[in-house]
Amino acid sequence: MIRRVFGAVAAALLLMPVFTPTASAAAPRPVVVVAGTFGPAFFYEPLAARLRGDGRQVAIFQLTGLGTADIRTSARDLDRFVDSFRGRTGASSVDLVAHSQGGLVARQYIKNEGGSGEVGTLVNLAAPNYGTVVANVADFFGGGNCLQIVACQQMKVGSSFLGALNAGDDTVGSVRYVNLFTVLDELVQPVWNAAMGDGAENVLVQNQCPLRAVAHVGMALDGTVYDGVRDALGGQAVRLNCFAL
Repeated sequence: MIRRVFGAVAAALLLMPVFTPTASAAAPRPVVVVAGTFGPAFFYEPLAARLRGDGRQVAIFQLTGLGTADIRTSARDLDRFVDSFRGRTGASSVDLVAHSQGGLVARQYIKNEGGSGEVGTLVNLAAPNYGTVVANVADFFGGGNCLQIVACQQMKVGSSFLGALNAGDDTVGSVRYVNLFTVLDELVQPVWNAAMGDGAENVLVQNQCPLRAVAHVGMALDGTVYDGVRDALGGQAVRLNCFAL
């Protein structure tokens, strides 16, 4: 009797359909946060924590010499940093969230250091893509040419570095470019120099959120700005939540 029961159960199991687990949705790309001038890595931990909360693996790249070195040197160092991070995570590509000078470093890496094949989306926060007159003004405060800081010289409006970086197509490769910037920026002047052409998505915070008060440094910490970062990394058009914390 017992043998017959086990035989019936075995036969039933053989007739049952075989279910293979469906593959889970592809994991989101890891994110490298590219710091700004004089920005230590720990300053960007709140931004990194938001990204981790959204399920991203995150690493923070601190600019070479805290942003005083040649931007081209920082870009080469970023290339090595991204390669190492991709190796640790097993990802073929990453997304970048870059603040201030970090945006220029990221663009240099994408254009000239092989990043166009390693980056999915670049989100710039208050990056001086076409330079800032504040760098030019620094010439008047002693120490000679832009206080002798190479990166400062390169961020001047009309610098040879920016001329080369912005020659040709602003949006190199298949990378998605999103620029978030603020009318209250005291360091990127004029503020529209944070925008890019050739299909980049440019979002002035106050166009969507007129009462949102966020300045240059705060772009890396502000909740409304991060809401835009989330949209951009998610492949959506940026629609800011003006009340995000």
